Amino acid sequence: MTVRLEKSDGIATLTLDRPEKVNALSSEMYDLLYEYSNALSEDPEVRAVVLTGSGKGFSSGGDISNMAKTDLTGSRARSKSRHRTFTALAGIEKPVIAAVHGPVYGIGSSLMFASDLIIAARSTTLALSFKRVAVVPDGGSIYFLSQYLGIAKAKELIYTGRRVSADEMLALGIAMKVVPDEDLQAEARALAAEMAASATWMLGLTKKMFQFMYTPTLEQLLDYEALMQTHVRLSEDHKEGVAAFKEKRPPVFKGR
Repeated sequence: MTVRLEKSDGIATLTLDRPEKVNALSSEMYDLLYEYSNALSEDPEVRAVVLTGSGKGFSSGGDISNMAKTDLTGSRARSKSRHRTFTALAGIEKPVIAAVHGPVYGIGSSLMFASDLIIAARSTTLALSFKRVAVVPDGGSIYFLSQYLGIAKAKELIYTGRRVSADEMLALGIAMKVVPDEDLQAEARALAAEMAASATWMLGLTKKMFQFMYTPTLEQLLDYEALMQTHVRLSEDHKEGVAAFKEKRPPVFKGR
């Protein structure tokens, strides 16, 4: 398998596992990520997800070996197949943490950006390198990057394709923290454990609100917020949170 799925203690870990190609994304990997993302969305035992890569880098981007071997119809079909993967990953209604190291290039960065929180190892190098193979940015990279940085800075990184260090990722607000490479998995696991122990149903609904806020008016967003708030206030976690606050004790959330 070129993508591994492991689950323990309420945390699912998705590992890109094609190290001989620095995890260049193949059709099989897109299909597996799509299947796993949908399965994790429906799995009540999974309350947080870590997305990471094996070998010397998170992902070197798309597998270029077949890029020039298709016609227009085939290219559109391939794009649609990939797009469902990013929609499914971004649509997991649970916290998704990207733990990245080494190269994070091209469409590989889109997988990272489709996550909710990013922890970068010191070795991480980000590059929106689409122009090197004369393709437009895909995997939703313009959508995601513009949300992180605004249009002007997103244009700079995409137009130049320059490499961005882990420290610059932190300074730009892309990464929430930078850690030594040997600490990456432990840091990601600790953050995932914190997320998994929280009111994950509420976080899932909040995630949907973040996704929704880029298209509606403020009034529409507030209407949607009211709907989500009505749902979350009927949850067991909300009741537990209120009870724990009143009793001056730590809450014990169950994600429902």
